Amino acid sequence: MKYHYKTQGTCSTAIDFDIENDVLKEVRYTGGCNGNLQGIAALVKGMRVDDVIARLDGIRCGSKATSCPDQLSKALRVLQAAQSEE
Repeated sequence: MKYHYKTQGTCSTAIDFDIENDVLKEVRYTGGCNGNLQGIAALVKGMRVDDVIARLDGIRCGSKATSCPDQLSKALRVLQAAQSEE
């Protein structure tokens, strides 16, 4: 399934990602530090959603309360919450 998440508090403005059988297949950020975000996307590709959340949750960017990796973990948590309500 393909998902879209509008980020908050980061240079990137959105994250698009594909999940199949609870595994991230593709991650694409809009805006932000292109090279770093391509690196993050490559590292999490093929990982289980829970593992990505565990690794990225709470990462900060400088003095900001969040970061692009943290926003991905938030997006995945929102998705999990929505699925548990179904």
